[in-house]
Amino acid sequence: TCSTQNVSEAQHMIAEATGVPMHKIYVSTKRLGGGFGGKESRSNIIACMAAVASHKLERTVRFQLERHDDMACSGQRHACVSTYKLAVCKSTKRLLAVDVDLTLNAGYSYDLSQPVMNRAMFHVLNGCYVPSVRVRGHMAKTNTPSNTAFRGFGGPQGMFVGEVMYEHAATELGVTREELISANLYQSDQKTFFGQQVGECPLTDMWSDVMGKSDFKARQAAVAVFNERNRYKKRGIAAMPTMFGISFTATQLNQGCALVHVYKDGTCLVSHGGIEMGQGLHTKVAQVVATCFDIPLSAVYIADTATDKCANTVATAASSGTDINGNAAKIAADMVMERLKPFLEKHRPTRPVKDEEKISTLAAAAQDAWMQRVNLTGQGYYKTPIKGWNQDASGVNELDGEPFHYFAYGVAVSEVEVDCLTGDHTVLRADIIHDCGASLNPMIDIGQIEGAFVQGQGLFTTEEMVYSRDGRLFSKGPGMYKIPSFNDIPVDFRVHLLEGSSGPTIFRSKAIGEPPLFLANTVFFAIKNAIYSARADRAQELGKPKPGFFRLDSPATAERIRMACLDFINDSQNGAQPPAQHWHALA
Repeated sequence: TCSTQNVSEAQHMIAEATGVPMHKIYVSTKRLGGGFGGKESRSNIIACMAAVASHKLERTVRFQLERHDDMACSGQRHACVSTYKLAVCKSTKRLLAVDVDLTLNAGYSYDLSQPVMNRAMFHVLNGCYVPSVRVRGHMAKTNTPSNTAFRGFGGPQGMFVGEVMYEHAATELGVTREELISANLYQSDQKTFFGQQVGECPLTDMWSDVMGKSDFKARQAAVAVFNERNRYKKRGIAAMPTMFGISFTATQLNQGCALVHVYKDGTCLVSHGGIEMGQGLHTKVAQVVATCFDIPLSAVYIADTATDKCANTVATAASSGTDINGNAAKIAADMVMERLKPFLEKHRPTRPVKDEEKISTLAAAAQDAWMQRVNLTGQGYYKTPIKGWNQDASGVNELDGEPFHYFAYGVAVSEVEVDCLTGDHTVLRADIIHDCGASLNPMIDIGQIEGAFVQGQGLFTTEEMVYSRDGRLFSKGPGMYKIPSFNDIPVDFRVHLLEGSSGPTIFRSKAIGEPPLFLANTVFFAIKNAIYSARADRAQELGKPKPGFFRLDSPATAERIRMACLDFINDSQNGAQPPAQHWHALA
Protein backbone atom coordinates (compact mmCIF):
# COMPACT_ATOMS: atom_id res chain seq x y z
CA THR A 1 0.00 0.00 0.00
CA CYS A 2 1.44 3.34 -1.04
CA SER A 3 0.40 6.97 -0.67
CA THR A 4 0.92 7.88 -4.31
CA GLN A 5 -0.82 9.56 -7.23
CA ASN A 6 0.57 6.94 -9.61
CA VAL A 7 0.42 3.28 -8.57
CA SER A 8 1.93 2.06 -11.85
CA GLU A 9 4.99 4.27 -11.57
CA ALA A 10 5.48 3.16 -7.97
CA GLN A 11 5.25 -0.43 -9.20
CA HIS A 12 7.82 0.26 -11.92
CA MET A 13 10.26 2.01 -9.57
CA ILE A 14 9.97 -0.73 -6.94
CA ALA A 15 10.63 -3.35 -9.62
CA GLU A 16 13.82 -1.54 -10.65
CA ALA A 17 14.96 -1.05 -7.07
CA THR A 18 14.38 -4.67 -5.99
CA GLY A 19 15.02 -6.56 -9.23
CA VAL A 20 11.61 -8.20 -8.97
CA PRO A 21 9.48 -8.32 -12.17
CA MET A 22 6.50 -5.96 -12.26
CA HIS A 23 3.94 -8.76 -12.47
CA LYS A 24 4.97 -9.88 -9.00
CA ILE A 25 4.62 -6.44 -7.46
CA TYR A 26 1.20 -5.29 -6.28
CA VAL A 27 0.67 -1.64 -5.42
CA SER A 28 -2.64 -0.31 -4.13
CA THR A 29 -3.94 3.00 -2.87
CA LYS A 30 -7.27 3.40 -1.11
CA ARG A 31 -7.27 7.18 -0.93
CA LEU A 32 -4.94 10.06 -0.15
CA GLY A 33 -5.36 12.76 2.44
CA GLY A 34 -4.21 15.12 -0.31
CA GLY A 35 -1.87 14.99 -3.27
CA PHE A 36 -1.75 18.20 -5.35
CA GLY A 37 1.19 16.82 -7.39
CA GLY A 38 3.56 16.27 -4.48
CA LYS A 39 2.86 12.51 -4.59
CA GLU A 40 3.09 12.20 -8.35
CA SER A 41 6.77 11.24 -8.40
CA ARG A 42 8.47 12.04 -5.08
CA SER A 43 6.54 9.39 -3.15
CA ASN A 44 8.47 6.78 -5.13
CA ILE A 45 11.59 7.48 -3.07
CA ILE A 46 9.84 6.40 0.11
CA ALA A 47 8.09 3.49 -1.62
CA CYS A 48 11.41 2.12 -2.85
CA MET A 49 13.02 2.45 0.58
CA ALA A 50 10.23 0.45 2.19
CA ALA A 51 10.18 -2.11 -0.63
CA VAL A 52 13.93 -2.75 -0.57
CA ALA A 53 13.90 -3.20 3.21
CA SER A 54 10.87 -5.50 2.99
CA HIS A 55 12.45 -7.56 0.19
CA LYS A 56 15.73 -7.88 2.08
CA LEU A 57 14.26 -8.67 5.50
CA GLU A 58 11.26 -10.65 4.19
CA ARG A 59 8.88 -8.88 6.52
CA THR A 60 6.40 -6.01 6.49
CA VAL A 61 8.00 -2.56 6.53
CA ARG A 62 6.22 0.73 7.16
CA PHE A 63 7.95 3.99 6.25
CA GLN A 64 6.51 7.35 7.20
CA LEU A 65 8.32 10.68 7.29
CA GLU A 66 7.75 13.30 9.95
CA ARG A 67 6.47 16.58 8.55
CA HIS A 68 9.71 18.58 8.79
CA ASP A 69 11.70 15.78 7.11
CA ASP A 70 9.04 15.45 4.41
CA MET A 71 9.19 19.17 3.62
CA ALA A 72 12.99 19.22 3.65
CA CYS A 73 13.48 16.46 1.07
CA SER A 74 10.37 16.10 -1.08
CA GLY A 75 10.75 19.26 -3.18
CA GLN A 76 8.47 22.24 -3.79
CA ARG A 77 6.76 24.05 -6.62
CA HIS A 78 9.34 25.32 -9.13
CA ALA A 79 10.32 28.91 -8.39
CA CYS A 80 10.43 31.04 -11.53
CA VAL A 81 12.24 34.20 -12.59
CA SER A 82 11.59 35.90 -15.89
CA THR A 83 12.61 38.72 -18.19
CA TYR A 84 10.26 40.04 -20.85
CA LYS A 85 9.67 42.53 -23.62
CA LEU A 86 6.16 43.55 -24.62
CA ALA A 87 4.94 45.64 -27.55
CA VAL A 88 1.50 47.29 -27.31
CA CYS A 89 -0.38 49.79 -29.47
CA LYS A 90 -1.01 53.03 -27.53
CA SER A 91 -4.21 53.97 -29.35
CA THR A 92 -6.00 50.62 -29.43
CA LYS A 93 -4.37 49.02 -26.34
CA ARG A 94 -3.82 45.92 -28.48
CA LEU A 95 -0.95 43.63 -27.53
CA LEU A 96 1.32 43.18 -30.54
CA ALA A 97 4.32 41.07 -29.54
CA VAL A 98 5.86 39.34 -26.54
CA ASP A 99 9.40 38.07 -25.96
CA VAL A 100 9.83 36.11 -22.72
CA ASP A 101 12.59 34.16 -21.01
CA LEU A 102 11.50 31.83 -18.22
CA THR A 103 13.94 30.20 -15.79
CA LEU A 104 12.75 27.53 -13.35
CA ASN A 105 14.65 26.34 -10.30
CA ALA A 106 14.77 22.60 -10.99
CA GLY A 107 16.79 21.75 -7.89
CA TYR A 108 19.52 19.13 -8.09
CA SER A 109 17.77 16.89 -10.68
CA TYR A 110 15.21 16.99 -13.47
CA ASP A 111 12.35 15.13 -11.75
CA LEU A 112 9.32 16.66 -13.58
CA SER A 113 10.99 19.96 -14.48
CA GLN A 114 10.77 19.47 -18.26
CA PRO A 115 6.97 19.03 -18.45
CA VAL A 116 6.51 21.76 -15.80
CA MET A 117 8.50 24.07 -18.07
CA ASN A 118 6.43 23.03 -21.09
CA ARG A 119 3.20 24.03 -19.37
CA ALA A 120 4.69 27.28 -18.07
CA MET A 121 5.66 28.23 -21.62
CA PHE A 122 2.27 27.26 -23.07
CA HIS A 123 0.47 29.41 -20.47
CA VAL A 124 2.64 32.51 -20.53
CA LEU A 125 -0.12 34.64 -22.11
CA ASN A 126 -2.91 33.45 -19.81
CA GLY A 127 -6.24 34.59 -21.33
CA CYS A 128 -4.93 37.26 -23.72
CA TYR A 129 -4.24 36.92 -27.42
CA VAL A 130 -0.90 38.15 -28.76
CA PRO A 131 -0.19 37.63 -32.47
CA SER A 132 3.61 37.42 -32.23
CA VAL A 133 5.26 35.47 -29.42
CA ARG A 134 8.71 34.17 -28.60
CA VAL A 135 9.22 32.26 -25.36
CA ARG A 136 12.34 30.47 -24.18
CA GLY A 137 12.55 28.17 -21.19
CA HIS A 138 15.59 27.44 -19.04
CA MET A 139 15.96 25.02 -16.12
CA ALA A 140 18.51 25.96 -13.49
CA LYS A 141 20.37 23.22 -11.63
CA THR A 142 20.82 24.35 -8.03
CA ASN A 143 21.79 22.91 -4.66
CA THR A 144 18.22 22.65 -3.34
CA PRO A 145 16.13 19.45 -3.23
CA SER A 146 14.71 18.55 -6.61
CA ASN A 147 11.51 20.50 -7.21
CA THR A 148 8.43 18.72 -8.45
CA ALA A 149 4.78 18.92 -9.45
CA PHE A 150 2.31 21.11 -7.63
CA ARG A 151 -1.25 22.09 -8.49
CA GLY A 152 -1.07 24.01 -11.76
CA PHE A 153 2.17 22.30 -12.81
CA GLY A 154 3.95 25.34 -14.27
CA GLY A 155 0.76 27.03 -15.43
CA PRO A 156 0.62 29.54 -12.54
CA GLN A 157 4.28 30.46 -13.05
CA GLY A 158 3.76 31.22 -16.73
CA MET A 159 0.46 33.02 -16.24
CA PHE A 160 1.89 35.14 -13.42
CA VAL A 161 4.59 36.41 -15.77
CA GLY A 162 1.90 37.26 -18.32
CA GLU A 163 -0.17 39.20 -15.81
CA VAL A 164 2.90 41.14 -14.60
CA MET A 165 3.60 42.07 -18.24
CA TYR A 166 0.06 43.33 -18.71
CA GLU A 167 0.18 45.35 -15.50
CA HIS A 168 3.51 46.88 -16.54
CA ALA A 169 2.14 47.82 -19.96
CA ALA A 170 -1.07 49.25 -18.48
CA THR A 171 0.93 51.40 -16.06
CA GLU A 172 3.04 52.78 -18.90
CA LEU A 173 -0.10 53.52 -20.96
CA GLY A 174 -1.88 55.15 -18.03
CA VAL A 175 -4.82 52.74 -18.08
CA THR A 176 -5.95 50.04 -15.66
CA ARG A 177 -4.95 46.40 -15.97
CA GLU A 178 -8.59 45.54 -16.53
CA GLU A 179 -8.90 47.89 -19.51
CA LEU A 180 -5.85 46.39 -21.18
CA ILE A 181 -6.90 42.79 -20.51
CA SER A 182 -10.48 43.28 -21.71
CA ALA A 183 -9.16 44.68 -25.01
CA ASN A 184 -7.08 41.55 -25.65
CA LEU A 185 -9.09 38.55 -24.41
CA TYR A 186 -9.04 35.43 -26.56
CA GLN A 187 -11.99 35.10 -28.92
CA SER A 188 -13.59 31.92 -30.24
CA ASP A 189 -11.63 30.06 -32.92
CA GLN A 190 -8.47 32.12 -32.56
CA LYS A 191 -5.20 30.22 -32.63
CA THR A 192 -2.77 30.09 -29.77
CA PHE A 193 0.87 30.96 -30.41
CA PHE A 194 1.63 27.22 -30.39
CA GLY A 195 -0.84 26.57 -33.17
CA GLN A 196 -3.92 25.16 -31.40
CA GLN A 197 -7.43 26.36 -32.16
CA VAL A 198 -9.09 27.45 -28.93
CA GLY A 199 -12.56 26.51 -30.19
CA GLU A 200 -15.48 28.12 -28.38
CA CYS A 201 -14.08 30.70 -25.97
CA PRO A 202 -16.53 32.33 -23.52
CA LEU A 203 -13.98 34.65 -21.86
CA THR A 204 -15.45 37.91 -23.16
CA ASP A 205 -18.94 37.05 -21.94
CA MET A 206 -17.59 35.76 -18.63
CA TRP A 207 -15.58 38.96 -18.18
CA SER A 208 -18.66 41.11 -18.73
CA ASP A 209 -20.66 38.86 -16.41
CA VAL A 210 -18.19 39.03 -13.52
CA MET A 211 -17.88 42.80 -13.93
CA GLY A 212 -21.64 43.05 -13.50
CA LYS A 213 -22.02 40.47 -10.74
CA SER A 214 -19.18 42.02 -8.72
CA ASP A 215 -20.32 45.62 -9.36
CA PHE A 216 -16.71 46.27 -10.30
CA LYS A 217 -16.90 49.87 -11.50
CA ALA A 218 -18.80 51.12 -8.45
CA ARG A 219 -16.52 49.27 -6.06
CA GLN A 220 -13.43 50.54 -7.90
CA ALA A 221 -14.69 54.09 -7.36
CA ALA A 222 -15.44 53.31 -3.71
CA VAL A 223 -11.89 51.98 -3.27
CA ALA A 224 -10.51 55.24 -4.67
CA VAL A 225 -12.60 57.25 -2.20
CA PHE A 226 -11.50 55.05 0.71
CA ASN A 227 -7.85 55.46 -0.23
CA GLU A 228 -8.16 59.24 -0.43
CA ARG A 229 -9.50 59.33 3.13
CA ASN A 230 -7.03 56.88 4.68
CA ARG A 231 -3.25 57.10 4.81
CA TYR A 232 -2.24 53.82 6.45
CA LYS A 233 -5.18 51.63 5.50
CA LYS A 234 -5.47 51.05 1.79
CA ARG A 235 -7.81 49.02 -0.39
CA GLY A 236 -7.30 47.51 -3.79
CA ILE A 237 -9.46 45.68 -6.31
CA ALA A 238 -8.40 43.59 -9.29
CA ALA A 239 -9.96 41.38 -11.95
CA MET A 240 -8.36 38.60 -13.95
CA PRO A 241 -9.18 35.75 -16.35
CA THR A 242 -7.65 32.31 -16.49
CA MET A 243 -7.35 29.97 -19.45
CA PHE A 244 -5.96 26.55 -18.59
CA GLY A 245 -5.17 23.77 -21.06
CA ILE A 246 -6.51 20.34 -20.09
CA SER A 247 -4.39 17.26 -20.86
CA PHE A 248 -0.93 16.01 -20.06
CA THR A 249 1.53 17.86 -22.29
CA ALA A 250 3.26 14.48 -22.68
CA THR A 251 0.72 13.11 -25.16
CA GLN A 252 1.35 9.44 -24.36
CA LEU A 253 0.04 9.92 -20.82
CA ASN A 254 -3.47 10.78 -21.98
CA GLN A 255 -4.90 7.28 -21.64
CA GLY A 256 -6.65 5.20 -19.01
CA CYS A 257 -8.59 2.02 -18.33
CA ALA A 258 -11.41 0.80 -16.10
CA LEU A 259 -12.99 -2.48 -15.06
CA VAL A 260 -16.74 -2.73 -14.36
CA HIS A 261 -18.43 -5.79 -12.84
CA VAL A 262 -22.19 -6.18 -12.66
CA TYR A 263 -23.34 -8.62 -9.98
CA LYS A 264 -26.48 -10.72 -9.92
CA ASP A 265 -28.02 -8.58 -7.17
CA GLY A 266 -27.99 -5.49 -9.42
CA THR A 267 -24.94 -3.80 -7.89
CA CYS A 268 -21.69 -2.76 -9.57
CA LEU A 269 -18.03 -2.85 -8.61
CA VAL A 270 -15.71 -0.47 -10.46
CA SER A 271 -11.93 -0.38 -10.61
CA HIS A 272 -10.15 2.39 -12.48
CA GLY A 273 -6.66 3.84 -12.66
CA GLY A 274 -7.37 7.14 -10.91
CA ILE A 275 -6.49 8.04 -7.34
CA GLU A 276 -9.03 9.54 -4.97
CA MET A 277 -7.35 12.34 -3.01
CA GLY A 278 -10.28 14.39 -1.83
CA GLN A 279 -11.15 15.85 -5.22
CA GLY A 280 -14.26 13.69 -5.65
CA LEU A 281 -12.94 11.50 -8.47
CA HIS A 282 -14.47 8.27 -7.13
CA THR A 283 -17.81 10.01 -6.62
CA LYS A 284 -17.85 11.30 -10.19
CA VAL A 285 -16.83 7.96 -11.71
CA ALA A 286 -19.51 6.23 -9.63
CA GLN A 287 -22.04 8.78 -10.91
CA VAL A 288 -21.04 7.99 -14.49
CA VAL A 289 -21.50 4.24 -13.99
CA ALA A 290 -24.75 4.69 -12.06
CA THR A 291 -26.10 6.82 -14.92
CA CYS A 292 -25.10 4.23 -17.53
CA PHE A 293 -26.95 1.43 -15.69
CA ASP A 294 -29.77 3.69 -14.42
CA ILE A 295 -29.23 2.62 -10.82
CA PRO A 296 -28.76 4.71 -7.65
CA LEU A 297 -25.30 5.84 -6.62
CA SER A 298 -25.48 3.59 -3.54
CA ALA A 299 -25.44 0.53 -5.83
CA VAL A 300 -21.99 1.41 -7.21
CA TYR A 301 -18.79 0.82 -5.26
CA ILE A 302 -15.34 2.01 -6.31
CA ALA A 303 -12.57 -0.42 -5.35
CA ASP A 304 -9.12 0.63 -4.19
CA THR A 305 -6.87 1.67 -7.07
CA ALA A 306 -4.52 -1.26 -7.67
CA THR A 307 -2.06 -2.48 -10.28
CA ASP A 308 -3.65 -5.95 -10.50
CA LYS A 309 -7.00 -4.48 -11.58
CA CYS A 310 -5.87 -1.78 -14.00
CA ALA A 311 -2.36 -2.13 -15.40
CA ASN A 312 -0.06 0.52 -16.87
CA THR A 313 -2.04 3.45 -15.53
CA VAL A 314 -0.93 7.08 -15.52
CA ALA A 315 -0.71 9.59 -12.71
CA THR A 316 -3.90 11.21 -11.47
CA ALA A 317 -2.78 14.68 -12.42
CA ALA A 318 -3.15 17.44 -15.03
CA SER A 319 -6.80 17.88 -13.93
CA SER A 320 -7.69 14.98 -16.22
CA GLY A 321 -8.63 12.29 -13.69
CA THR A 322 -12.37 12.42 -14.35
CA ASP A 323 -11.96 12.97 -18.08
CA ILE A 324 -9.78 9.89 -18.55
CA ASN A 325 -11.16 7.49 -15.94
CA GLY A 326 -14.77 8.60 -16.28
CA ASN A 327 -14.67 7.95 -20.02
CA ALA A 328 -12.95 4.59 -19.53
CA ALA A 329 -15.59 3.57 -16.97
CA LYS A 330 -18.38 4.66 -19.32
CA ILE A 331 -16.91 2.59 -22.16
CA ALA A 332 -16.76 -0.45 -19.87
CA ALA A 333 -20.30 0.11 -18.57
CA ASP A 334 -21.70 0.64 -22.06
CA MET A 335 -20.04 -2.61 -23.12
CA VAL A 336 -21.93 -4.53 -20.42
CA MET A 337 -25.15 -2.61 -21.08
CA GLU A 338 -25.02 -3.62 -24.74
CA ARG A 339 -24.90 -7.28 -23.67
CA LEU A 340 -27.72 -6.74 -21.17
CA LYS A 341 -29.98 -4.90 -23.59
CA PRO A 342 -32.23 -7.86 -24.60
CA PHE A 343 -32.62 -8.92 -20.94
CA LEU A 344 -33.38 -5.38 -19.79
CA GLU A 345 -36.04 -5.04 -22.46
CA LYS A 346 -37.71 -8.06 -20.89
CA HIS A 347 -37.45 -6.90 -17.27
CA ARG A 348 -37.78 -3.13 -17.82
CA PRO A 349 -40.88 -2.69 -19.98
CA THR A 350 -41.22 0.76 -18.41
CA ARG A 351 -38.54 2.90 -16.83
CA PRO A 352 -38.45 2.28 -13.05
CA VAL A 353 -38.74 5.28 -10.77
CA LYS A 354 -37.85 4.05 -7.29
CA ASP A 355 -34.25 3.14 -6.46
CA GLU A 356 -35.27 -0.31 -5.25
CA GLU A 357 -37.01 -1.02 -8.56
CA LYS A 358 -33.96 0.10 -10.54
CA ILE A 359 -31.71 -2.28 -8.64
CA SER A 360 -34.15 -5.19 -8.75
CA THR A 361 -34.73 -4.93 -12.51
CA LEU A 362 -30.98 -4.80 -13.20
CA ALA A 363 -30.57 -7.77 -10.87
CA ALA A 364 -33.21 -9.75 -12.76
CA ALA A 365 -31.60 -8.90 -16.10
CA ALA A 366 -28.13 -9.80 -14.79
CA GLN A 367 -29.42 -13.13 -13.42
CA ASP A 368 -31.00 -14.02 -16.76
CA ALA A 369 -27.84 -12.99 -18.63
CA TRP A 370 -25.70 -15.11 -16.34
CA MET A 371 -27.97 -18.08 -16.95
CA GLN A 372 -27.38 -17.55 -20.67
CA ARG A 373 -23.59 -17.39 -20.05
CA VAL A 374 -23.26 -13.71 -20.91
CA ASN A 375 -20.17 -11.89 -19.66
CA LEU A 376 -21.12 -9.30 -17.01
CA THR A 377 -17.70 -7.66 -16.87
CA GLY A 378 -16.57 -4.81 -19.06
CA GLN A 379 -13.05 -3.48 -19.58
CA GLY A 380 -12.88 0.02 -20.95
CA TYR A 381 -9.94 1.82 -22.47
CA TYR A 382 -9.90 5.52 -23.32
CA LYS A 383 -7.36 7.77 -24.96
CA THR A 384 -7.84 11.52 -25.21
CA PRO A 385 -8.57 12.48 -28.85
CA ILE A 386 -5.65 14.85 -29.45
CA LYS A 387 -2.87 14.66 -32.02
CA GLY A 388 -0.15 15.97 -29.68
CA TRP A 389 2.66 18.32 -30.62
CA ASN A 390 6.19 18.24 -31.98
CA GLN A 391 8.15 18.47 -28.73
CA ASP A 392 11.53 18.73 -30.45
CA ALA A 393 10.63 21.92 -32.34
CA SER A 394 12.69 24.96 -31.35
CA GLY A 395 12.97 27.09 -34.48
CA VAL A 396 10.85 30.05 -35.54
CA ASN A 397 7.24 29.03 -36.28
CA GLU A 398 8.16 25.34 -36.05
CA LEU A 399 6.00 24.54 -33.04
CA ASP A 400 2.59 23.42 -34.21
CA GLY A 401 0.27 20.99 -32.59
CA GLU A 402 -2.50 20.16 -30.19
CA PRO A 403 -1.10 19.58 -26.69
CA PHE A 404 -4.51 20.09 -25.03
CA HIS A 405 -7.91 18.54 -25.52
CA TYR A 406 -9.63 21.81 -24.58
CA PHE A 407 -9.32 24.85 -22.34
CA ALA A 408 -11.08 25.59 -19.05
CA TYR A 409 -11.90 29.22 -18.39
CA GLY A 410 -12.52 31.33 -15.34
CA VAL A 411 -12.72 34.96 -14.24
CA ALA A 412 -12.47 36.52 -10.80
CA VAL A 413 -12.58 39.83 -8.95
CA SER A 414 -10.99 40.30 -5.51
CA GLU A 415 -10.99 43.26 -3.13
CA VAL A 416 -8.51 43.56 -0.26
CA GLU A 417 -7.68 45.91 2.59
CA VAL A 418 -4.01 46.39 3.49
CA ASP A 419 -2.54 47.65 6.74
CA CYS A 420 0.41 49.67 5.44
CA LEU A 421 2.20 49.71 8.81
CA THR A 422 2.19 45.95 9.41
CA GLY A 423 1.83 44.53 5.90
CA ASP A 424 -1.20 42.52 6.94
CA HIS A 425 -4.09 42.18 4.50
CA THR A 426 -7.70 41.01 4.53
CA VAL A 427 -9.59 39.72 1.51
CA LEU A 428 -12.91 41.55 1.77
CA ARG A 429 -14.65 39.89 -1.15
CA ALA A 430 -14.01 37.50 -4.02
CA ASP A 431 -16.31 36.89 -6.99
CA ILE A 432 -15.61 33.93 -9.28
CA ILE A 433 -17.25 32.59 -12.41
CA HIS A 434 -15.81 29.32 -13.62
CA ASP A 435 -16.48 27.17 -16.66
CA CYS A 436 -17.10 23.54 -15.66
CA GLY A 437 -19.05 22.63 -18.78
CA ALA A 438 -22.15 20.66 -17.78
CA SER A 439 -20.94 19.96 -14.25
CA LEU A 440 -21.09 16.32 -13.18
CA ASN A 441 -21.44 17.41 -9.56
CA PRO A 442 -21.85 21.15 -8.87
CA MET A 443 -21.25 20.74 -5.13
CA ILE A 444 -17.90 19.06 -5.70
CA ASP A 445 -16.93 21.57 -8.39
CA ILE A 446 -17.79 24.60 -6.26
CA GLY A 447 -15.80 23.06 -3.41
CA GLN A 448 -12.86 22.56 -5.77
CA ILE A 449 -13.05 26.19 -6.91
CA GLU A 450 -13.16 27.49 -3.34
CA GLY A 451 -10.31 25.23 -2.23
CA ALA A 452 -8.15 26.05 -5.27
CA PHE A 453 -8.68 29.77 -4.73
CA VAL A 454 -7.63 29.68 -1.08
CA GLN A 455 -4.67 27.43 -1.92
CA GLY A 456 -3.73 29.98 -4.57
CA GLN A 457 -3.90 32.70 -1.93
CA GLY A 458 -1.21 30.79 -0.08
CA LEU A 459 0.90 30.58 -3.23
CA PHE A 460 0.68 34.29 -3.96
CA THR A 461 0.61 35.83 -0.46
CA THR A 462 2.01 33.68 2.37
CA GLU A 463 3.94 30.54 1.38
CA GLU A 464 7.51 31.80 1.12
CA MET A 465 10.33 29.29 0.68
CA VAL A 466 13.57 30.22 2.46
CA TYR A 467 16.80 28.26 2.00
CA SER A 468 20.26 28.43 3.53
CA ARG A 469 23.14 29.08 1.17
CA ASP A 470 23.99 25.39 1.14
CA GLY A 471 20.50 24.50 -0.11
CA ARG A 472 18.83 23.43 3.13
CA LEU A 473 15.21 24.43 3.59
CA PHE A 474 14.58 26.77 6.52
CA SER A 475 10.82 27.27 6.11
CA LYS A 476 9.59 23.84 7.16
CA GLY A 477 6.75 23.24 9.57
CA PRO A 478 3.98 25.64 10.60
CA GLY A 479 6.35 27.91 12.54
CA MET A 480 7.96 29.30 9.38
CA TYR A 481 5.84 28.04 6.51
CA LYS A 482 2.51 29.87 6.53
CA ILE A 483 -0.39 28.22 4.72
CA PRO A 484 -3.76 30.02 4.51
CA SER A 485 -5.93 29.76 7.62
CA PHE A 486 -9.61 30.37 8.30
CA ASN A 487 -8.92 34.08 8.65
CA ASP A 488 -7.50 34.25 5.11
CA ILE A 489 -10.68 33.05 3.41
CA PRO A 490 -12.51 35.95 1.71
CA VAL A 491 -15.02 37.55 4.07
CA ASP A 492 -17.56 37.55 1.24
CA PHE A 493 -16.96 34.58 -1.07
CA ARG A 494 -19.19 34.24 -4.16
CA VAL A 495 -18.71 31.38 -6.61
CA HIS A 496 -20.77 30.87 -9.76
CA LEU A 497 -20.57 28.14 -12.39
CA LEU A 498 -20.86 29.31 -15.99
CA GLU A 499 -24.41 28.61 -17.12
CA GLY A 500 -25.21 26.97 -20.44
CA SER A 501 -21.67 25.70 -20.96
CA SER A 502 -20.94 22.41 -22.66
CA GLY A 503 -17.61 20.60 -22.48
CA PRO A 504 -16.11 18.10 -24.95
CA THR A 505 -15.56 15.25 -22.50
CA ILE A 506 -17.56 12.91 -20.24
CA PHE A 507 -21.26 13.93 -20.20
CA ARG A 508 -20.27 17.39 -21.57
CA SER A 509 -18.33 18.31 -18.43
CA LYS A 510 -14.96 20.05 -18.02
CA ALA A 511 -12.03 19.52 -15.66
CA ILE A 512 -11.90 21.49 -12.43
CA GLY A 513 -8.82 20.52 -10.39
CA GLU A 514 -6.13 23.03 -11.34
CA PRO A 515 -7.73 25.83 -13.43
CA PRO A 516 -9.28 27.89 -10.58
CA LEU A 517 -6.04 28.14 -8.57
CA PHE A 518 -4.63 31.02 -10.59
CA LEU A 519 -7.72 33.16 -10.00
CA ALA A 520 -6.29 33.83 -6.52
CA ASN A 521 -3.71 36.01 -8.27
CA THR A 522 -6.43 38.67 -8.21
CA VAL A 523 -5.63 38.94 -4.48
CA PHE A 524 -1.96 39.60 -5.28
CA PHE A 525 -2.79 42.34 -7.78
CA ALA A 526 -5.45 43.84 -5.52
CA ILE A 527 -2.74 44.09 -2.83
CA LYS A 528 -0.40 45.69 -5.33
CA ASN A 529 -3.16 48.10 -6.32
CA ALA A 530 -3.45 49.15 -2.67
CA ILE A 531 0.33 49.58 -2.43
CA TYR A 532 0.28 51.89 -5.46
CA SER A 533 -2.01 54.19 -3.47
CA ALA A 534 0.31 54.16 -0.43
CA ARG A 535 3.32 54.95 -2.61
CA ALA A 536 1.41 57.76 -4.33
CA ASP A 537 0.59 59.29 -0.93
CA ARG A 538 4.26 59.25 0.04
CA ALA A 539 5.28 60.83 -3.25
CA GLN A 540 2.72 63.58 -2.67
CA GLU A 541 4.09 64.18 0.85
CA LEU A 542 7.57 64.61 -0.61
CA GLY A 543 6.38 66.77 -3.50
CA LYS A 544 7.45 64.18 -6.04
CA PRO A 545 5.56 62.94 -9.13
CA LYS A 546 3.28 59.95 -8.82
CA PRO A 547 5.41 56.78 -8.94
CA GLY A 548 4.97 54.25 -11.72
CA PHE A 549 5.41 50.51 -12.05
CA PHE A 550 7.38 48.76 -9.33
CA ARG A 551 8.50 45.17 -8.83
CA LEU A 552 6.72 43.09 -6.19
CA ASP A 553 7.82 39.48 -6.05
CA SER A 554 5.38 36.71 -5.20
CA PRO A 555 4.41 35.77 -2.57
CA ALA A 556 3.24 39.17 -1.29
CA THR A 557 4.07 38.39 2.31
CA ALA A 558 3.45 40.85 5.13
CA GLU A 559 7.16 41.72 5.04
CA ARG A 560 7.15 42.50 1.33
CA ILE A 561 3.92 44.47 1.55
CA ARG A 562 5.27 46.55 4.45
CA MET A 563 8.55 47.25 2.66
CA ALA A 564 6.70 48.29 -0.51
CA CYS A 565 4.38 50.73 1.33
CA LEU A 566 6.63 53.81 1.48
CA ASP A 567 6.25 56.27 4.38
CA PHE A 568 8.32 58.30 6.85
CA ILE A 569 9.55 55.09 8.53
CA ASN A 570 10.37 53.20 5.36
CA ASP A 571 11.47 55.57 2.64
CA SER A 572 13.68 53.40 0.44
CA GLN A 573 13.41 54.10 -3.26
CA ASN A 574 12.21 50.65 -4.23
CA GLY A 575 10.76 49.42 -0.94
CA ALA A 576 12.98 46.36 -0.85
CA GLN A 577 16.15 45.33 0.89
CA PRO A 578 19.17 45.33 -1.49
CA PRO A 579 19.88 41.75 -2.64
CA ALA A 580 23.45 41.92 -1.33
CA GLN A 581 22.13 42.28 2.21
CA HIS A 582 19.98 39.15 2.12
CA TRP A 583 21.38 36.53 4.49
CA HIS A 584 19.27 33.76 2.99
CA ALA A 585 18.20 32.54 -0.42
CA LEU A 586 14.60 33.03 -1.52
CA ALA A 587 12.84 30.76 -3.98
